[in-house]
Amino acid sequence: MTISLLRQYLHPYRSALWAVAALLLVQALGTLYLPYLNAQIINDGVVTGDIGVIWRTGALMLAISLVVGVVSVAATYLAARNAMGFGRDVRASLFRQVDSFSLSEMNEFGAPSLITRNTNDVQQVQMLVLMGQTMMISAPMMLIGGVFMALHQNVRLSGLLLVVIPVMAVVVGTILFRAVPLSRVMQSKLDALNDILRENLTGIRVIRAFVRTGYEQDRFERANEDITDVSLRLTRLFALMMPSLMLVFNLSAVAVVWFGGGLIGEGEMPIGDLTAFLSYIMQILFSVMMAVMLFLMVPRAAASAERIQSVLSTEPSIQDPSSPVPAPGSGSVEFRDVEFRYPGAEEPVLCGIDLRLEPGRTTAVVGSTGSGKSTLINLIPRLFDVTAGQVLVNGVDVREQAQEELWAGIGFIPQKAFLFSGTVADNVRLGRRDATDEEVWAALTTAQAADFVREFSDGLEHEVDQGGANLSGGQRQRLSIARALIRDTPIYIFDDSFSALDYATDARLRTALGRDPATRRANVIIVAQRISTILHADQIVVLDHGRVVGLGTHEQLLAGCETYREIVSSQIDESDLSGAS
Repeated sequence: MTISLLRQYLHPYRSALWAVAALLLVQALGTLYLPYLNAQIINDGVVTGDIGVIWRTGALMLAISLVVGVVSVAATYLAARNAMGFGRDVRASLFRQVDSFSLSEMNEFGAPSLITRNTNDVQQVQMLVLMGQTMMISAPMMLIGGVFMALHQNVRLSGLLLVVIPVMAVVVGTILFRAVPLSRVMQSKLDALNDILRENLTGIRVIRAFVRTGYEQDRFERANEDITDVSLRLTRLFALMMPSLMLVFNLSAVAVVWFGGGLIGEGEMPIGDLTAFLSYIMQILFSVMMAVMLFLMVPRAAASAERIQSVLSTEPSIQDPSSPVPAPGSGSVEFRDVEFRYPGAEEPVLCGIDLRLEPGRTTAVVGSTGSGKSTLINLIPRLFDVTAGQVLVNGVDVREQAQEELWAGIGFIPQKAFLFSGTVADNVRLGRRDATDEEVWAALTTAQAADFVREFSDGLEHEVDQGGANLSGGQRQRLSIARALIRDTPIYIFDDSFSALDYATDARLRTALGRDPATRRANVIIVAQRISTILHADQIVVLDHGRVVGLGTHEQLLAGCETYREIVSSQIDESDLSGAS
């Protein structure tokens, strides 16, 4: 998974990657050459007392050090640019992929997990790319070059490498073998923690209203302890690694000095060569330690890459057809023997739905909770695909139309009103970006939102918090309705969009919709719980357990539909239907 992700998203940066490799090669050659020059200073300058050799060789070492420093800065800069570009591209791909998901895929992954994958997981892989460019490229160069130069200094003393390097490999391999599965668990625990945190932040009022603060704190504490436990286990492994490697590192230095001193005493090795050999051994071991530091990041980055790829490789269940059929028209909607069931469900949510909804008419959909009302209207903009039958908009199956063209002809007001951070005008213009202030005010007036917007000192420029948190439920609903009305589409769908309005505002809004030219000629579909909201609908569809059990006007259904009469009788004490009419 990690290799596949890196190969795909680092391909555009291959020239810059080669440049980093070239710079690191120059850096490695310079670094490896410095101990050799230092040995010359000792052997040919210090031992013989030749000051000229010391000055000349020292000046050369200084020049090489300056070059190595400049090259190192340039390599790090290019590596950082490559890594940041990689992260940007992966985040953009993830966002586009999630943006193409249907509600089925969104429910499968869950919002908290998708957020974590687009932030924390991308960051883990991005850091691997950054460190990998510098460490993964330079470490092999230093290792191979260091071994070559050590052999050049003294072959017998180089035998120590046959012991040191395998010992380090065993230490690293053992720890990484245990760290990889823990890293995968770490990411899943992070998802669970984010899920609980998101629920608590969005449902804080419910939690407090039902005095469940203590329970939620305990739930968060358990999840927090779980992730802390896994993190500590992972950290202990990594904490064990560094002391172990440093022990090998220091024992190797002691062994070099011990055996090298013997060779100097026997006259088989100059003292300057021992100093250079010690430097090369340290460089070899340091390169191994750099590789280890990189491998410390690999397990978690591999788990993150796997989670990223699972999103990128998921095929959206709802896609545009290869040859979309244009469907211009006035907004007719037809259901032909429609059945829908959620994945894995034994029973369908909707079954045998045959309906025709015409433009210029208002159709209301009513039914008890769980009867399939919202599911039915979600099929029109193709938020879900039917499992049997057809949904036709403008006489063409929605599955044969381009999704954006289909959505462009529908003004959809969801059951839960959602506003974006920005101004009131920004939220309303989300329906049509080129709308003038006059058109915005007209939509707000029809939606019965103009009065409270005028009460704001800054009017249309009043700032709206994310989700509309600084507005009441009724205000959010009315702004959502205005956002849909400004589009002037042939189809309007109101999914229980009047539930947060008082009866007087509800009545004024229905009256305004009836007078508005755009909605009068459009196909208006209303899902409502209140009977008073849909009394004057041209036709009312009554759903019960996913089936149409009644179709007609209010008077016709009162006379001939028992389910509708039960719904009306359950509300007759709550509202004066005759007054509402």
